[in-house]
Amino acid sequence: MRAHPDLAFGYEEALGYAVAPDLVRDKDGITAALAVAGIAAADKRRGRTLLDRLDDLARRYGLYVTAQVSIRLTGSSDSIGRISAIMTALRADPPSRFGDTAVVGVHDLAAPSTHGRTAGNVPPADVVVFLLADGGRVVVRPSGTEPKIKAYLEVVAPVGPGTDAEALTAARQQADTRMAALRDAVRRLLLDL
Repeated sequence: MRAHPDLAFGYEEALGYAVAPDLVRDKDGITAALAVAGIAAADKRRGRTLLDRLDDLARRYGLYVTAQVSIRLTGSSDSIGRISAIMTALRADPPSRFGDTAVVGVHDLAAPSTHGRTAGNVPPADVVVFLLADGGRVVVRPSGTEPKIKAYLEVVAPVGPGTDAEALTAARQQADTRMAALRDAVRRLLLDL
């Protein structure tokens, strides 16, 4: 793994977590499992669970729900060209909304700044990020290994007032409803492009 010397944590959707890159310079399940086991053991001594810890984070930062939409482009002799056309269309005419949710920002990670890096100081990549008015986002990119276009979805639901259990239940229901609508809207858009 090539990593910045100050990296404290890394994640890649298909390959895992780098939780101690100064010790193990790879994204592997072993160090991640050891780190989680240590957290679980400490929580158990305090009479708490990992789910209690996740609930604490949701109350503090909001409840985050993620999902993925993958569109496999098979049956076409030019699936790479089709994927390229979808990415070009998203850049040329970005959607103003996904369902009922407005798009408030678009970041094209293929567009490097004058320093050869993107605004987030990462190397250019064939990725478009849509920031949503409700705090969520949609990240679209071609698969690097299959004839697919992939979208990574994220919604954030605040945990409102009320008893802890009631507030968390309401936030989960809100997040699940918003995710279902977002997933449908993204799927329809990608299939229509």
